[in-house]
Amino acid sequence: PATKLTAASKLSQMGERTKILGNVIQDPERQKRIILVIVCVALLLDNMLYMVIVPIIPDYLEGLQKAADNAQHAIVRQNNFTNSSTPKAPKGNFDLQIGVLFASKAIVQLLVNPISGTFIDRVGYDIPLFIGLNVMFLSTLTFAFAENYATLFLARSIQGLGSAFADTSGIALIADRYTEETERSKALGIALAFISFGSLVAPPYGGVLYEFAGKRVPFLILACICLIDGVLCLTVLKPFSNQERGNMPVGTPIYKLMIDPYIAVVAGALIICNIPLAFLEPTIANWMEDTMQATEWEIGMTWFPAFFPHVLGVYLTVKLAAKHPHLQWFYGAMGMVFIGASSCTVPACKNFGQLMIPLCGVCFGIALVDTALLPTLGFLVDVRHVSVYGSVYAIADISYCVAYALGPVVAGQIVHNLGFVQLNLGMGLANVLYAPALLLLKNVSQMKPSFSERNMLLEDGPTGLYDTIKMEQREKKRKGLCTTLDENGIETFVQRSYSEEESSGGEYA
Repeated sequence: PATKLTAASKLSQMGERTKILGNVIQDPERQKRIILVIVCVALLLDNMLYMVIVPIIPDYLEGLQKAADNAQHAIVRQNNFTNSSTPKAPKGNFDLQIGVLFASKAIVQLLVNPISGTFIDRVGYDIPLFIGLNVMFLSTLTFAFAENYATLFLARSIQGLGSAFADTSGIALIADRYTEETERSKALGIALAFISFGSLVAPPYGGVLYEFAGKRVPFLILACICLIDGVLCLTVLKPFSNQERGNMPVGTPIYKLMIDPYIAVVAGALIICNIPLAFLEPTIANWMEDTMQATEWEIGMTWFPAFFPHVLGVYLTVKLAAKHPHLQWFYGAMGMVFIGASSCTVPACKNFGQLMIPLCGVCFGIALVDTALLPTLGFLVDVRHVSVYGSVYAIADISYCVAYALGPVVAGQIVHNLGFVQLNLGMGLANVLYAPALLLLKNVSQMKPSFSERNMLLEDGPTGLYDTIKMEQREKKRKGLCTTLDENGIETFVQRSYSEEESSGGEYA
């Protein structure tokens, strides 16, 4: 009986602890922080998986090619055709294979994003995030056990599918939970820092582990982290038991958001500012080998110091946006000028140490643009459309993907036809010339959120009893009357003082 008692008391203690943990998780402030952690880990994983193959895949594919050549030689020897020469895969074809493999993720993501954005708007943010994490886990495992080019290509494409769900729903979820403008800037800034950390730490991480532990280990470690993040998402967000989905407002369709001139300007800036990074990643290694006889170690480490100015850029923009929120467009424009100037100085570098400086400048500029414009997208949806963020962050993701889908395929061709110097000058010029376009966003911060919601209701007309009552109440409030129920349950009108409700009527303050 004593042992039974202790077992029962232990069980009840465990039950109590689980209950306390559940209450802690459900506390809104704590839940916001946990959600931020889940999203940041998902973004970190996606970008690490995107860049970890940079040092691994070319070497691994070359190894596969040599093995295939040796096998072919052996067959030829067996057949005694000693005089015939065996055909070899040309180097150009090999580069194209790698380029297509790198671009496949961004191309799939580009195609899936319009669908995933609409899906997120319909079902909420938690289920797509969970789906994205599962697909990324599957992709990472496929990478680990892939033995040929076709399987690697499949793994890369699956990753694009997972990213379209995980990245978009993750950033949209942050925008949804952090409604206050400075908080949202800060949270999105932290997410961006994780994105850049993932991209920049992955090549050294992949290179070192690949050399000392083999191809599978770096992918298996990432798969484990992905699994833990998925379990955390399942326990905290409870994606399949959420009852709030029915109450979600219907989001603005993605095509309507795309033709909004303000959102189009932001999307254009995101494409142009990411082009230098997307075009340099596949071309800079060859250029470094040709001009400065750089070693593999130096090529791997070139990008790593750029993480620090990126974080500095994020930190600065978040701090400045908290003090002067109406200057977000200016921070973005400054970022584009920085990227332009840095991009133009890349070809002038004579050694590995000098090259780090313009690359740091490019990443600092990208941090300014992203950190200023991602919260602006959320704000634009709040003031001009319905506060549902799946589609608008799908547009942001599409902008990144356009740059990264073109990069591996187009950059090599430009270098081949025009030269590396012309590529950099062209990208720099594009950024500097686009910067003044952000002037169009100058009045965005003066818009007031409440006007669009009212307009939406008035445009569509009351669709049901609830909407009709809601509109009547708004109308009475606007006239300075407010309905209250007396103790007999009869509606009475009470004169009330004008409040901020009245003052936020127009589009501009």
